[in-house]
Amino acid sequence: MNAAVQAWLVSQLGPKTDLVDLNARYMRLGTARATAIEVIRERLAALRAQPSTINVSSVVGVSYVENIKAYERLLASLVAGDDPAPDDPTDPCDDGDNTLGLVYLVERPRR
Repeated sequence: MNAAVQAWLVSQLGPKTDLVDLNARYMRLGTARATAIEVIRERLAALRAQPSTINVSSVVGVSYVENIKAYERLLASLVAGDDPAPDDPTDPCDDGDNTLGLVYLVERPRR
């Protein structure tokens, strides 16, 4: 894993992410996007395994519902490829030029 991939993973997963674990996952999975998706799915599963809301009357109330929603949005964004990873394959059809081609309309001969 190079520095650009590591920086992208840390920006997606947070600065307290274990870099040794990230490196091992990256070596196993082969891409930064797959690594980030696996980590986010693991974190989301851990949150879903716990109660999402805890209330003690007149003392304290804790809710993890917004955290779950945030992880779901991040996961959807990663799966859709919204934020390109440094090691994402390039599209062979994309020449980097965002121009449109020309289409000529020709009249069909009448019968």
